[in-house]
Amino acid sequence: MANFFRRLPTLLLFAGAAMAQTSQIEGVVKDASGQPLKDALIKIERKDIRGSYKVKTKKKGDFLHAGLPLGTYDVSVEVEGKEIDRVGNVRTRLGDPTIVNFDLKAQAEKQQEIAKAAETGELTKEQARDMSPEQKAALEKAAKERTASMQKNKALNDAFNLGMEAMKTKQYPAALEQFTKAGELDPKQHVIWGNLAETHSELAKAQSGAEQAASLEKSVENYNKAIELMPSDAGYVNNLALVYARMKKYPEMEGQLKKAVTLDPTNAGRYYFNMGAVLTNAGQTDAACSAFKSATDTDANYADAYYQYGICLTGKATSKPDGSLIFPEGTSDAFQKYLALKPDGPYAESAKGMLQTMGSKIETQYSAPGAKKPVPGRKK
Repeated sequence: MANFFRRLPTLLLFAGAAMAQTSQIEGVVKDASGQPLKDALIKIERKDIRGSYKVKTKKKGDFLHAGLPLGTYDVSVEVEGKEIDRVGNVRTRLGDPTIVNFDLKAQAEKQQEIAKAAETGELTKEQARDMSPEQKAALEKAAKERTASMQKNKALNDAFNLGMEAMKTKQYPAALEQFTKAGELDPKQHVIWGNLAETHSELAKAQSGAEQAASLEKSVENYNKAIELMPSDAGYVNNLALVYARMKKYPEMEGQLKKAVTLDPTNAGRYYFNMGAVLTNAGQTDAACSAFKSATDTDANYADAYYQYGICLTGKATSKPDGSLIFPEGTSDAFQKYLALKPDGPYAESAKGMLQTMGSKIETQYSAPGAKKPVPGRKK
């Protein structure tokens, strides 16, 4: 028994030493606005041997976990079940607590800096060191995607620009090749299909028969692709209507023209005028006259539309038995209106000549629309 009591102080000494081999981790958690974050879950995972500990932050965002075995830990903070920050390889010590703070505002700013640096591929050593393995993997993936995208964009821009240059010099086969290549690289660019459609349309002007028909069909196909991507572009719709007119598909032409006018009513006069010109070239006199008349109805100040309407009507003149001509109603008015709007216009002399041919009286004084009329002098 005496032997036992002599050994007791030694046992107590070892027990005290074992109790003293524990450590503490404490810190403060601040949210993205820099304010203390209450009830955030702190996870403390031991790395050298298995061990897991948890504690929640208090009102002032502070936390303390005592009684931790000396060792190396990963400390993370979770909010609503999602890990939002982590500090790895935290080595605890005897005595004073090991401090692990979480500043989510500073962390967010750091992540923004890393993301910005990742976009350019210019990370500092410190930034690279602070990145998690997942972030590094994402960065490498983004860098590869950025390189591929840059290469693709260069090829796309080169092809598109070469296509535009070929269009300018009327090298239509070369333009088709480049625009087709651009469309394969990025089929979501409406401007590519619009230019491809225009190229086919221009190429068709130098063709005939089956070749011309095939080019016009291709133009329709590509205008429809452009419209699908940009349905609000009245220009594409109007151009499609013009192609249908050249194909003598007049119901389709009329349908597209109405769409263009609905989409862009301020330019309705121009759309009708262009249609009239195409129909005139196609020998569709009645339809052309109707288009020019619609242009003047839509825009009462469209001088050229009045002139072309007058010319169109002269083509419908009939002759009397004595050889004199009978002009359709409205022919003289159309030329008079042109001269009223453009007394010095490029078609002024032609309009006057037509009026003389018709035997109509020509107004000798015209003034530009909006010009002030002279005030008569007072009689004395």
